[in-house]
Amino acid sequence: MKLSSIKIRVLFTVFLLISVAFSAQAAKIPVLDISAKHRPHQTFEKNTASKLVTLGSYRNISPVKKRIGRSSRTAARTVGIEKKISSRSAFIMNADTGETIFAKNPDTPRQPASTIKVLTGLIAMKSLKDHEPVAVSKRAAKMPRSKIYLNSGKKYRADDLINAVLLTSANDASVALAERIAGNEQDFARIMTLRARLWGAEQTVCRTATGLTAKGQQSTVRDLATIFNHAMGDEEFAHRVQTTKAKTSFGTTLRNKNRALWQVDGTKGGKTGFTSAARQTYVGKFTREEGSIIVAIMGSETMWPDIKNLVEYGFQKKSRIAREKAGKTRIARAK
Repeated sequence: MKLSSIKIRVLFTVFLLISVAFSAQAAKIPVLDISAKHRPHQTFEKNTASKLVTLGSYRNISPVKKRIGRSSRTAARTVGIEKKISSRSAFIMNADTGETIFAKNPDTPRQPASTIKVLTGLIAMKSLKDHEPVAVSKRAAKMPRSKIYLNSGKKYRADDLINAVLLTSANDASVALAERIAGNEQDFARIMTLRARLWGAEQTVCRTATGLTAKGQQSTVRDLATIFNHAMGDEEFAHRVQTTKAKTSFGTTLRNKNRALWQVDGTKGGKTGFTSAARQTYVGKFTREEGSIIVAIMGSETMWPDIKNLVEYGFQKKSRIAREKAGKTRIARAK
């Protein structure tokens, strides 16, 4: 039976559509390359090059293992150092850049104890000449220990009193200097607070020149590190706090209370503190071939072991950070 011309055209159109669809599907099927058996993963690696950083190459997950291992070890180290210290707050600063290396409750306000005498000693250095006489009031002479037992009504050289503040943490010398400079301890404390704020220690509030517990007085480990890092930029201050002992003009030998000077490698200076409310506090600078770090602690029950552990951890992490940055720089340059 003969088909009409219309039916023939319809059938031809359908056949044409089917052919086009089949060709489109066939185009998606890759042609088998016999040589592919000698390079079975070339296509995979080429098409997923951007994913290799995350996934690794075929049958090689070492980049993944390395990344996971490094992350886990870093977390483990951080947890480890926190378990090794009793300090309620601790802070390690890269003294060269100001970057944070380690922080535990870095911005929690606490009583600073005698670490605040860093400000007392530095302000006195900038306000008085070494040979300038400083009279001692009855109030200053009656300050509790630590003290060098100054006699009220007597005058002492400013140089000797500054060393007494920074080396032996003498409360009587601190108040005598404060009264000589500002007229009274309260006004001197305001100067201390202003100096701290100018250096970026925004949570530090001073009420005394000694650091003895006072209502409203506070600082943080971050602030203490910031203050001490600035103070160590002054050559005279840095020289004084690194001195292990100094003899006064009136015959007394002042011995530095900072044991880290002879117990911890690389110690450049520091300031200790203790009150029953603050517990043990400390801030100091340490320098080794990796550079310099500032370590600050507050609320410690085992100050010297804490300092040693934090210093070792700080330099190890500082070195690791430097290596990672160098690696990233090399990769960036290679691109």
